[in-house]
Amino acid sequence: MRLLPDNTKLDFVGHRVIAFAIDGVLLIATVGSLWLQGLNLGIDFTGGVVVEARHEEPIDFARVRDAANGLGFGEVAIQRFGADNAVLIRVQPSARTEGQEQVVADSIKGGLGSGFTFDRVEAVGPKVSAELFQSGVIATILAVIVIAAYVAFRFEWQFGVAAFLATGHDVLMAVGLFSLFQLDFNLTSIAALLLVAGYSINDTVVIFDRIRENRRKHKKVDLGVLINLSTNQTLRRTFLTSFTTSLAVLPLLLFGGSALFGFAAAILWGIVIGTYSSTFVASCLLLYMPPLQSGTQLATARSLAAGGD
Repeated sequence: MRLLPDNTKLDFVGHRVIAFAIDGVLLIATVGSLWLQGLNLGIDFTGGVVVEARHEEPIDFARVRDAANGLGFGEVAIQRFGADNAVLIRVQPSARTEGQEQVVADSIKGGLGSGFTFDRVEAVGPKVSAELFQSGVIATILAVIVIAAYVAFRFEWQFGVAAFLATGHDVLMAVGLFSLFQLDFNLTSIAALLLVAGYSINDTVVIFDRIRENRRKHKKVDLGVLINLSTNQTLRRTFLTSFTTSLAVLPLLLFGGSALFGFAAAILWGIVIGTYSSTFVASCLLLYMPPLQSGTQLATARSLAAGGD
């Protein structure tokens, strides 16, 4: 069974303006969401206490709320967690709880009474959480920069710039998903962003490598034609890789529970947007940089960059 034919002849370069327009709308939505509502930072980055408890019978949430508030630890959020017999208790960081996070967690466990089992208990101090957030952001930015530097060294500097823009774009889109749907943004989310960056550059490098190979074979062919040829030659491989990877991630999304939902959703969205950027964005960005070709092909490449398809 073939999901795509072997010899596709899609005009990626000719439709780049439409692709960039769609991408622009997604970027505006991402930046707008980050500006208006920001990220829903998880306990890893805000500090505080999270207790996930389960009971054999349906839980009286009013009683649980009264018990948690009666402990005197300030603002306590109580929410249903999946079924009627599961509850998620979150204590926001405050002057009362600073440095006493583990004490708060133990008090909540004791205050709920017997019959509860605890699936997750996390206690993070504000200083540690701030350091974790800073380290996570730095790690993500450095990953994108190092990836771009490698591509520039492995190919030419124009490829490195295109890889930086495309990979950074994919990571930003994944962050936008967390912001738009207010998914918990925690250390697991940072891991998802790094995976998205790695997956995105993998597809991009395959297309770049085919462009370089075709430039050696067809020295007098226009850059735009080479991009179309190379992208079509790798399209089936790109699509099958994305499809099979998505099949592996779907079970995590559907059955991984709340702890893995944001992680799986970010990866799945990263696969979609990474495939899109690799085929429509990264390679076409080469048209807007100093031409890779020389001699009589310079004028043609510049004409393509100006929109003269």
